[in-house]
Amino acid sequence: MDCHASVVEAIGNTPLVDLARFTQGLDGRILAKLEYLNPGFSKKDRIARQMIEDAEAAGELSPGQAVVELTSGNTGTGLAIVCSVTGHPFVAVMSRGNSMERARMMCALGAELVLVDQLPSSQPGQVSGGDLDLVEHVAQRLTRERGAFRADQFHHRGNVRAHYLHTGPEILRQTAGNFDAFCDFAGSAGSFAGCTAAFKEHRPDIRCYLVEPEGASVLAGKPAIRPNHKIQGGGYSMTDLVFLDRAQVEGYLPVSDDEAVSAARKLARTEGIFAGFSSGANVAAAARLLAGELRGKTVVVLLNDSGLKYLSTDLWG
Repeated sequence: MDCHASVVEAIGNTPLVDLARFTQGLDGRILAKLEYLNPGFSKKDRIARQMIEDAEAAGELSPGQAVVELTSGNTGTGLAIVCSVTGHPFVAVMSRGNSMERARMMCALGAELVLVDQLPSSQPGQVSGGDLDLVEHVAQRLTRERGAFRADQFHHRGNVRAHYLHTGPEILRQTAGNFDAFCDFAGSAGSFAGCTAAFKEHRPDIRCYLVEPEGASVLAGKPAIRPNHKIQGGGYSMTDLVFLDRAQVEGYLPVSDDEAVSAARKLARTEGIFAGFSSGANVAAAARLLAGELRGKTVVVLLNDSGLKYLSTDLWG
């Protein structure tokens, strides 16, 4: 019988799709890995599984011990799934600026949800670095009070390992290593770092580009003049991403809110792919490369999460 023991084993091995209809008129190909087909509808399921498995193996997480994590919703959803299967109570700490679909999904999966108010200057749906600092403060306090394990996606090596051991090698198998570049939106930078490390070991000439929100391209050395952008899950004006090896970055690609929204909507219309803001940003960045320096080449992107998580936002309004 071909049957998984739990839904955790269904994480990963997502399909790769040639966006041939989206790229009509461009010289080149975009290959999109459909990470929104993971059980929690995002690539973050991968890191949730890896962080919990690694922590249990290392003795950092005891049977029945609570897990706490700050999240924009995707990592929290992944952890809610993994913790429900492995028997760990899970506390998700999230800014009220993130979409409520994510909050409701985590609660449905058994998570305890703690919502943190935004700064007075912030806008709903547009989480700034300052908002994230408030969430981090609450997550630290709850970890102490509950005697919990802090998953800490911005620092736990399981984040990078998930993509180095699985996502990157899956792409290499699916393409037989025949692609020229990789674009990835920077959140914790775990998927960029893990995939890029796997790619560079296979073929050092694969070009890897980091995607950031326009007006918040601090990793590229630009000032953050638009911290309240719409692309949820990243662009928090954080420059100390511990996983990021800048020697691996061939270029930094700023993408505007309008470009990300337009690309996500075009994906839905032309490819039947219903994805979120950061997926749109990745595809918009890849299309720009094909129209310029990578004309005639093949670019791989991750489609990070599902459009179902943004029905209350103006992405689909």
